[in-house]
Formats: sequence, structure tokens, C-alpha cells
Amino acid sequence: MSTHLSDYNFHLPEELIAQRPPAERQQSRMMVIDRQKSRREIMPFENFPSFLRQGDLIIRNNTKVIPARLFGTKKDSGGKVQALLCEERNTGLWQAMLKPGRRLRAGTQILIENSHEEYFTVKEKLDDGTYLIQFSNPDVLDILDKFGHIPLPPYMNREDDAQDRKRYQTVFADQPGAVAAPTAGLHFTEDIFSQCAENGADFADVTLHTGIGTFQPVSCEDLSEHQMHSEFYELNNSTAEKIRQTKKNGGRIFAIGTTSVRTLETCADPVNFINPGKGKTQIFLYPPKVPQVTDCLLTNFHLPKSTLLMLVSTFFPREQVLEAYEQAVKEQMRFFSYGDCMLIV
Repeated sequence: MSTHLSDYNFHLPEELIAQRPPAERQQSRMMVIDRQKSRREIMPFENFPSFLRQGDLIIRNNTKVIPARLFGTKKDSGGKVQALLCEERNTGLWQAMLKPGRRLRAGTQILIENSHEEYFTVKEKLDDGTYLIQFSNPDVLDILDKFGHIPLPPYMNREDDAQDRKRYQTVFADQPGAVAAPTAGLHFTEDIFSQCAENGADFADVTLHTGIGTFQPVSCEDLSEHQMHSEFYELNNSTAEKIRQTKKNGGRIFAIGTTSVRTLETCADPVNFINPGKGKTQIFLYPPKVPQVTDCLLTNFHLPKSTLLMLVSTFFPREQVLEAYEQAVKEQMRFFSYGDCMLIV
């Protein structure tokens, strides 16, 4: 087991980074890691329901990606400004990344592109380089819906389009607040969920609003020194009770995505197994830690040296994870948000 950043590196050819989603959600490929049989196999994602059995519980992150990128111009000079909203602090008050950040003094007003009167005012620059901005209209989600752009990850190297409004969103998203999609959920359709239910699986939702921190690289070699960005999470009473009953009856907890895992493990409890909770989490899961609540995981293929790759390595040994990634590269599987996936059972 390793707590060194350099031990989580691998070579990824740039052409394997998925720039667009497959024609249909369920048309991706899935690498299945069977830990008991020490076996790896690549198959269509449509086979996912066959791994579910009576009494299993699927945990989904129901966060909804907001069109958090705004373009605008300074009211005084006409200079162009781009904003990426990170988190709501108060009514109409948001923390945001602004660029170009230089010369954006407190009091600067930015007119939002394509609107005639919507604008925000720069309030102050924070220690981490982000800004607090105040919108003139408190209904910020409405502004984003009309004028915002989907904040595609930087590795896609393109502007968002109309297709991304639908496809960079899970079919079960209903809690607005994320600036990045919980990408393992992008493979699912209502038909796939119906097949899971036919095999005896049940469903429960958690919420974790994925923030900009998910794309920020780890910069310290000693992982114990890394600090995660805080993200809002919620796990309600109903979900906690379903999880406890599933474990009591011998079922398995299937987490859809690393954000679901982080929520479950944030709420893990040695006495009650899991407690409902709501607030901010900065949980960082890396070896030798092991998941306390989650039994199985569906996840996409992640960036080298990323906290997500480290989280996957808490389910089975890092060396085997990197071997699996090496095979995924050799088999030309698609990586990252719109890419293929891995199922760990």
C-alpha cells in the first residue's frame, strides 16, 4: 500500500480521452473486476443488471449539474470576463472563479452575455484566488438556465453545445448544485434500472454536489498532506434505513460513482453502521483505508494521480488497479467523464 502520489501515475494516450458521449447512454463498455475470482473481463455496460441479485441496494447521487459557466463584459470598459460558479453562499451571493482575474476590483460590475440587464458585482477576492460575486437578480438558477453554459471538464478541450445540456446529466438528477457530473451515473437509462429491479435490486438516493475540486490535481507527494475541497452532501433517514436493512438481510450496497461512496463513507458509523447526515464533507479515501459501507462500485476511468484513482484503490490493491488501467489503455477503452466504466464486485 502506498501513500505517495507518484505511485498513482500511469500513461494515458490523449486520444483515449472521450470528447463526446456515445450515441446512446448505455452503449459504453464496462470492465468488470471480480475480486473473489481475481478476474477481469470487458463487456457491454448493458450487462450491468446481471450482476444484481435479490436484496441488493443501488445508491445513486441525485445531484444535478447547473449551467455554471457565464460569459460577460465589464460595464465600465467592455472587457470580457468568464465566471465559473462554485457554490452559493447566500441569496444571490456566490463563490466563483473569474478570469481574467487581474484588474477585477471590488465593485466591478459584469453584464451577463446575451442578457439585456442581468449583471453581477465583484464583492471581494478570497484567499484561495476565487471571488465572491453578488447577482442583481436573486434567482440565480433562472439566470443560469437562460444564459449559462455547461461547465465541461478542461480535458474535453471544447465548448459545450446543446447535446451536453442533456447528456452531461444523469436521468435521475433532481437536486441542482453540482458543477461536475457524477459521471458513473451517465451510463444509466430507465430501462437499465427496470432490469436491475427485475433482478431484485432496490434503489436509494444521496446527494453530493460535485465541486471544482474534483478536477484539481494533487500537488503534494505525501497524500496525508492533501486537503480536499469541501462539498455539500445529504443522506436522509430513508436512505440510511434502507442501507441498514440491506446489510441486515445480507444484501450488497452498490455505489454508483465515487461521489456516492464519499457520501456513504462520510456517514459511516461503527455503532449504527450508517447515520443520516447533511453538511460539508472533505473526506479523502486512499489506501490503507477501506470502505466501511460500500460493497461494490461502478465508476468511470480516472485521471492519473487523482484522488478518484486513490479512492478506487481502497477497493482492491493499487498494483491491480494500475494493471486494470494498463489493460483499459491497451483495449482502447474511453476515459473520463464521457468514457467507459469499471464495475468492482
